[in-house]
Amino acid sequence: MKRHLHLSRIAIPGLISLKFTVALLILPALLAWPALASAQDGRQVSFRSGDETVHGLLYLPAGAGPHPALVVIHEWWGLNDWVKEQAAGWARLGYVALAVDLYRGPVATDMEQAHELMRGLPQDRGVRDLAAAANYLRSRKDVERAKIGAVGWCMGGGFALQLAIADPALRAVAVNYGALATDPAALARIHAAVLGNFGGQDMGITPASVEAFTAAMRKLGKSVNTKIYPDAGHAFENPANQGGYRPADTADAQRRMRQFFARTLQ
Repeated sequence: MKRHLHLSRIAIPGLISLKFTVALLILPALLAWPALASAQDGRQVSFRSGDETVHGLLYLPAGAGPHPALVVIHEWWGLNDWVKEQAAGWARLGYVALAVDLYRGPVATDMEQAHELMRGLPQDRGVRDLAAAANYLRSRKDVERAKIGAVGWCMGGGFALQLAIADPALRAVAVNYGALATDPAALARIHAAVLGNFGGQDMGITPASVEAFTAAMRKLGKSVNTKIYPDAGHAFENPANQGGYRPADTADAQRRMRQFFARTLQ
């Protein structure tokens, strides 16, 4: 059964406010990765964000390293098994992957709860937590300090871009149907290469907003590569989105991300 929720306006620093309708199935599912590690293979880690402690799951690749690393940022559901599988998949490809728990524990099991959790997350705290996660990765001996990126989906995609604005040392960011900034002052602070995957039928992150973002980045001389999948809607990479999941588009988006991070981080 598919359910619909009309989200209220979401304010993220440096981003335009958006109204959108998201159609997602309640239960999470797994996105197929080749030869995936189990979602249970992540090791719990903690790090400081201001005067608070943040937790996450750390997935390690084979070998002593040092390795490139990724901050993995969850959707509005929270740090569920689908996101854990994404982090595990990146680890199998040679990255130290840190899946950050922005909600500090809760994981939504229905759309109303997910909406409330997202609304209750202060945007400045979320960005601060992610910046702290990137710094935690830089502190590890098995991580190449100069080769750290971020990847996120939906809410996490918007946060990935905000992390690039907040952290000039970030090397590369993949934004999957996340909210986009066009303010030149904010975009000027981005030094990371940016890859974006978006749905042409997305009612919130519209093709027009993707094109405006891409044009603004190129005007500033920034590295940006965006693709709009004409028949895809929001959350097209998540198999839980029954009726909206697009396997072929997902495979292409995954291919683009793998090539992108291989080029920018490895």
